[in-house]
Amino acid sequence: MESTKESDLVTAVLLYALRCLAEGDRVALRNMNFGPKEIEALREMSLSDIYRIESLRAHCLEITLNRQVYWPMIDHLTNQRESEETLQSLIAADAPQEMTQVLFGLNPRDYTRLRRTLSVDPSVGRPPEPDETSSNQLWQVWSSRPDGEASGLLTPEQYLEIHDETGLSVRTIWNLTQRWAQYGNLTGLLDEQAAQVGGNE
Repeated sequence: MESTKESDLVTAVLLYALRCLAEGDRVALRNMNFGPKEIEALREMSLSDIYRIESLRAHCLEITLNRQVYWPMIDHLTNQRESEETLQSLIAADAPQEMTQVLFGLNPRDYTRLRRTLSVDPSVGRPPEPDETSSNQLWQVWSSRPDGEASGLLTPEQYLEIHDETGLSVRTIWNLTQRWAQYGNLTGLLDEQAAQVGGNE
């Protein structure tokens, strides 16, 4: 016999109640209006009784929605979903593992798994340096953000905005902006690059 939505509801609640009983959570049982007699009947319930619930077409429950708990729960789930979508977008745009570790706390194993799931080609070696025009454009876009020069860190969403605006990979954006943040300004970076060129001559 196919189960009904009513029997599915009763089964779920009774299984929850049985777990509360096994864990000694009498407060949760009282909050569900289980008194001593109901708890004793619950204690005597067998697995066969749970299966017999499938024949029920009515339920013995009074369901009410606690909006004070419901909406924070929905907000939390929404934030988690949006954060996961942003992370996936960053990885699809070739975000390096260091970046996902700093911004999301993602470990190397999960990072590799997500790259495979999103069919992102493995990164080999350092990404090529962008040309001068692209670097200057990135500098203008990055330094215009309030937190850009100060900390070197932006929000994940801002990195995606810069990626869309400049067309550069997130890996390149992260590597360059972290380098710029280390020097504090573009002049320091250019001085370092000039010194490297002079030393190679």
